[in-house]
Amino acid sequence: MTAPPGPAAGAARRVIRAAAPSVAGLAAAIVAGYACSLARTPIPWMLGPLFALALLRIGGAPVDAPPGARYVGQWIIGTSLALYFTPAVVREVAGLWPLLLSGAAFAVALGYIAGLALARLAGIDRSTGIFASVPGGAAEMATLGERHGARTDRVAAAHSLRILLVVAVVPFAFQALGVHGSDVYTPATGTYDARGFALLMAATLAGCLGMQRFGTPNAFVLGSLAVGIPLTAAGAELSSLPGVVSNAGQCLLGCALGARFRRDFLAGAPRFVAAVVATSLLSIALSAAFGAALARLAGQPVATLVLGTAPGGIAEMCITAKVLQLGVPLVTALHVTRVVVLLLVTAPLFGMLKARRRR
Repeated sequence: MTAPPGPAAGAARRVIRAAAPSVAGLAAAIVAGYACSLARTPIPWMLGPLFALALLRIGGAPVDAPPGARYVGQWIIGTSLALYFTPAVVREVAGLWPLLLSGAAFAVALGYIAGLALARLAGIDRSTGIFASVPGGAAEMATLGERHGARTDRVAAAHSLRILLVVAVVPFAFQALGVHGSDVYTPATGTYDARGFALLMAATLAGCLGMQRFGTPNAFVLGSLAVGIPLTAAGAELSSLPGVVSNAGQCLLGCALGARFRRDFLAGAPRFVAAVVATSLLSIALSAAFGAALARLAGQPVATLVLGTAPGGIAEMCITAKVLQLGVPLVTALHVTRVVVLLLVTAPLFGMLKARRRR
């Protein structure tokens, strides 16, 4: 007669069962990323994991993203982007501040245009429609929208679907049109140094954790940029990031984005989902038109400004710029400025317009 398993064996089985969805999700993401790289799709190590996990979860498969995948992915991507901000690049980008503010102002207007369209098409209240459409981050817009009576579940779902569509449509459109820059911007150093790499990652991680402690939105992107950019601008050439590390960051971020989707996502509110798809495509088209017009006025590359004004997340759009060699510092500066302005302006502007409408 065999003895019943002890407490240690039972605890081990519980740990294995709890970890199984994350392990399965990461395995599927790696396979999908490798398959996309063989197929030469744009940003394969982000798109492959994103669609693999989204489709598996909608299909009911027991998969999930590894714990902290989004944070680790953003930390790695933010650090890799910071290496482009050499002293000359910082001076050049700083001189383009009217361009940065124009992009941010357009993002505010775009959020309201798409939000009102979403409210009408989906038959929902304006608060939910607007906060679901302002491209300022899912968690941040859900928190701000809750204060004004928006449905946070709808806001979060709309942002997840919008980012998926932007990440899918924009890179594939660039690839179909043969858009691939030959970026004059390069990282401050192309040399890998183990000790310098460890110091660089430790410094940017400290920035991420500091930002998170103070409740800063997008803390792991902005924190790594806040530390990495001054280091690079000061001429500290610690180390480059190996390709495998950059791919790992993309893979983890793709996992985190794909894991937002659930089996009942499409079936729960078909009219709302269809309206989000329609208004997201409208936002992409309007952003592309504005970016192209702004580029011609400013004498900048059209593809860079189209990517810089696209309604996607900071990490997703900036890693697209890096892979396609399309003005990484300018795209990064445009998206960081947009997020900061949207977080500061969206709620007060909405409250002011709402009070004025009541009067």
